[in-house]
Amino acid sequence: MTSLSRELVFLILQFLDEEKFKETVHRLEQESGFFFNMKYFEDEVHNGNWDEVEKYLSGFTKVDDNRYSMKIFFEIRKQKYLEALDKHDRPKAVDILVKDLKVFSSFNEELFKEITQLLTLENFRENEQLSKYGDTKSARAIMLVELKKLIEANPLFRDKLQLPALKNSRLRTLINQSLNWQHQLCKSPRSNPDIKTLFVDHSCAQPNGARAPSPASNPILGSLPKPGGFPPLGAHGPFQPTLAPVPAPIAGWMTNPPSVTHPPIPNGAINIGGPALPASLKHPRTPTNPSVDYPSMDSDHANKRRTIGIPDEVNLPVNILPVSFMGHGHGQSISAPDDLPKNVARVLNQGSAPMSMDFHPIQQTLLLVGTNVGDIGLWEIGSRERLVQRNFKVWDLSACSVTLQAALVKDPGVSVNRIMWSPDGSMFGVAYSRHIVQIHSHHGGDDVRQHLEIDAHVGGVNDLAFSHPNKQLCVITCGDDKTIKVWDATTGAKQYTFEGHEAPVYSVCPHHKENIQFIFSTAMDGKIKAWLYDNLGSRVDYDAPGRWCTTMAYSSDGTRLFSCGTSKDGESHIVEWNESEGAIKRTYQGFRKRSLGVVQFDTTRNKFLAAGDDFSIKFWDMDNVQLLTSIEAEGNLPASPRIRFNKDGSLLAISANENGIKILANFDGLRLLHKFENVSFETSRASEAAKPTINAISSAVAAAAATTSSGLAISSMNVDTRNLGDVKPRITEESNDKSQIWKPTEISEASQCRSLKLPEHLRVNKISRLIYTNSGNAILALASNAIHLLWKWQRSDRNTSGKATASFSPLIWQPSSGIMMTNNVSDSSPEDSAPCFALSKNDSYVMSASGGKISLFNMMTFKTMTTFMPPPPAATFLAFHPQDNNIIAIGMDDSTIQIYNVRVDEVKSKLKGHSKRITGLAFSHVLNVLVSSGADAQLCVWNSDGWEKQKNRFLQIPTGRTPTAQSDTRVQFHQDQTHFLVVHETQLAIYNAAKLECVKQWSPRESAAPVSHATFSCDSQLIYACFLDGSVCVFVATSLRIQCIISPNAYLSPNNSKSLNVHPSVIAAHPQEPYQFALGLSDGCVHVIEPLESEGKWGVSPSVENGPATTTLAQPQPSAGASTSDQPQLQPQR
Repeated sequence: MTSLSRELVFLILQFLDEEKFKETVHRLEQESGFFFNMKYFEDEVHNGNWDEVEKYLSGFTKVDDNRYSMKIFFEIRKQKYLEALDKHDRPKAVDILVKDLKVFSSFNEELFKEITQLLTLENFRENEQLSKYGDTKSARAIMLVELKKLIEANPLFRDKLQLPALKNSRLRTLINQSLNWQHQLCKSPRSNPDIKTLFVDHSCAQPNGARAPSPASNPILGSLPKPGGFPPLGAHGPFQPTLAPVPAPIAGWMTNPPSVTHPPIPNGAINIGGPALPASLKHPRTPTNPSVDYPSMDSDHANKRRTIGIPDEVNLPVNILPVSFMGHGHGQSISAPDDLPKNVARVLNQGSAPMSMDFHPIQQTLLLVGTNVGDIGLWEIGSRERLVQRNFKVWDLSACSVTLQAALVKDPGVSVNRIMWSPDGSMFGVAYSRHIVQIHSHHGGDDVRQHLEIDAHVGGVNDLAFSHPNKQLCVITCGDDKTIKVWDATTGAKQYTFEGHEAPVYSVCPHHKENIQFIFSTAMDGKIKAWLYDNLGSRVDYDAPGRWCTTMAYSSDGTRLFSCGTSKDGESHIVEWNESEGAIKRTYQGFRKRSLGVVQFDTTRNKFLAAGDDFSIKFWDMDNVQLLTSIEAEGNLPASPRIRFNKDGSLLAISANENGIKILANFDGLRLLHKFENVSFETSRASEAAKPTINAISSAVAAAAATTSSGLAISSMNVDTRNLGDVKPRITEESNDKSQIWKPTEISEASQCRSLKLPEHLRVNKISRLIYTNSGNAILALASNAIHLLWKWQRSDRNTSGKATASFSPLIWQPSSGIMMTNNVSDSSPEDSAPCFALSKNDSYVMSASGGKISLFNMMTFKTMTTFMPPPPAATFLAFHPQDNNIIAIGMDDSTIQIYNVRVDEVKSKLKGHSKRITGLAFSHVLNVLVSSGADAQLCVWNSDGWEKQKNRFLQIPTGRTPTAQSDTRVQFHQDQTHFLVVHETQLAIYNAAKLECVKQWSPRESAAPVSHATFSCDSQLIYACFLDGSVCVFVATSLRIQCIISPNAYLSPNNSKSLNVHPSVIAAHPQEPYQFALGLSDGCVHVIEPLESEGKWGVSPSVENGPATTTLAQPQPSAGASTSDQPQLQPQR
């Protein structure tokens, strides 16, 4: 049923209610399933009309739909059963037991037996659990409170508990409007028309007695256009009959494919089989504008860009309702225009005019820039440092087409049309105005390498985007040759070619909803088309406002679709689309009457739109069509500036005149940039001090340099991390210049860092597990006695972001009910168990275990939603599948891993390969693998499609170290999803997951304290490790060199650190702030630690102190100048 048909049902419901057709209203509510009338339901429950109660419910859910539904029906039938017993009507009670309650025995046989035993009691109140059962009226009232909560939490009732806001008699109003319209079309309208029926169209009688033809069938009038929207969706007006189902995300757009099919050119294996649409669903194409002249294939499109003034742009289980967690969520909206990035914080000069920009998805101060002469630049805008500058160059001219070679000879001028990061930031793509797409891999810092060069299109490549169809990273391109192409981002193999546009394709917008992957494309004739990854052609054919250069973009949460375009006459439009109808939902006002170039736009925080127009930046609230504000950014902007937000909306890059780039920031953005204030100075100072002829520091010297006052002795394996490209031939003797020996920064006093002890809870002793919520606004801890603690930071004038920080104390949060999240425990002490938990992506639920059953808690109410998997065996580690939150990997204390499907409450696979309990699990969505670790010091790699074991390897325990029997091994994937961190009490190590090879290892000295826990920073550039003596070390992730050492005296009082032997048992990294971490201590306390605001980071990178260098997670090779052993080493790269 279409959205308009659904709305018609609501109008009919309103009409029936106003006309007092009460029974009919409720029948329509039940049969349509669109609106659940809670008031009617309450009345029927209070009256004990149980048959009607269940009949009404049946329109919305069935007993076995999900756990909520099961609980609802069980409570109703149990109440009916108890009332029969209370009336001593045994035959009726037995009938209810057999017919109504028996169905639940398969889910909980013990409970059914207990209910059956009530028949043997003279008064069921003799049962202890029912001893407080009052009279029938009060029992129904109490049950109703519980039913309402279950209904509100049930996903099947979502959006069905409240009627849309309608003016009174809305259906009558629409009918009157229709009659007025019909009357206006009369050839001889009377002043007082006599309308006696709605069954036929109205027409006033002609003076001679003849009747005028009906406007609906009058061939002279033709079809009236729909202002501001798409052509009519069917032959008989907006209310269409229900059609065959189409994939949900773009169902409304795709129910009417074009009458002319455009089969794509198949290339390579096709893995997605899309549903074929019935031939009867043809949609008449809108006639193309004959006056539109299309640019030529090669240079006209690029010239057109120049001449108009452009300076050459986890799901939760289906039976669990996502509950919004106040103050949380990646898509947090800004509450006031003052929070928009409006302050000019940086001014950069690229050297040529910026054409396209993109911020790194994780390291949010890294900015890519592509220019009108084909240059690309990579900036660290915090330090104002340009890390990379590359001029355009064809990497392999012999592999290019003859057409491209000839075009470059004729005119070597090339412009960047689009530059964009991949979703994980491990590579970026550049689309050029001549045929070519180049893909670079990024390995941190200034290490950018050539990855792929694709001769993609004949003419210009106008846009580029990344997508993940079939769980495989792909590059999508479009060009002047009127095609869209999909390429494998790893091999460069062409997978699909989509043909159907009749003009050069200007932009692409890939997206996915649920499990449906699709691509929107726009052409320079204003046509919008949509494609699935199949061979069935375009699914829609509509016109964009302006009918020329249009780009499309979703809000950051993927729920709202927008487009921005400019016509040939300079009229610009930003609109929001109704995806279900393929119609324009709202059009935003405030553009210059005639824009001087193609307007570019961007979205941020699910709340705001921004566009460059009229020498300024204009902002709109997504929910208000009127212009919110505009800024000139201190002037010197082009007519239509290029713009790009960073991921969290705290920074905005805009192009400026004279090859400039301005970085605008809000308060959070200024704070982010402040961390880098001193980096440039430190880098230049270190560069001057470094001498290229000095040999790399040996492992022994590094170990001695890293010995701290706290007694933590450090030894490193292969610490050579410098770039060796410009180093003179090695000198075998070490230099006597001791000033060049790098030493890590030491923090031994509270005044040298920011440390905050979170409010304590008396019932907690040791913190066993610790995690930040994904939004970064709260910290969740699991104590060794099975109690969870949640600390939440609140928004305030001093903490405008509401993010976790050591500068402001949070509240220890508890719902008004006073209940606590406490895990089910086994007969043995919870202190002897292996606590574990996993947090849902939207922070609404936590799955947790402490030796007993696994519990699912609602993070808002702290209520236990369900428990499952009673021991033995007991769960020891939990991990959600990255693509399907219904799938959970559960490590067990019997050494197995169970792959559990929450939706069907079933173990799908049981993985066997370890010999002791499972202590770590980590998924890679790039490699489609699960890595497991155990107390047996073994690593295993499992294919996450078929769950076969691919590889296994035991840790290399350093000589002289003997791990304890209870020693855990933890694993965590790097952001590149191909390498992972291994944490063991004897070592830290980096492994290549595909080969299961160790590429880097570090271990403490034999006499030093063991490692207690470690984790990557949110950007994977650092590793935070804590030790049993209370120390914390900050490592450079690529080299495993220590950058900073934090003594326990810096965050603990002397009494705690010395007499109580307090130490960190677990460490967690903030999800957005790379320099913030939290420690969970053995005394039950939690500390948040950050560097001083004046420093902004933890010490100085070893690579900076020893000259400019970049080290990457490369293939394992013995390092020059280091002793060669069986231990693979990390090789520095040029």
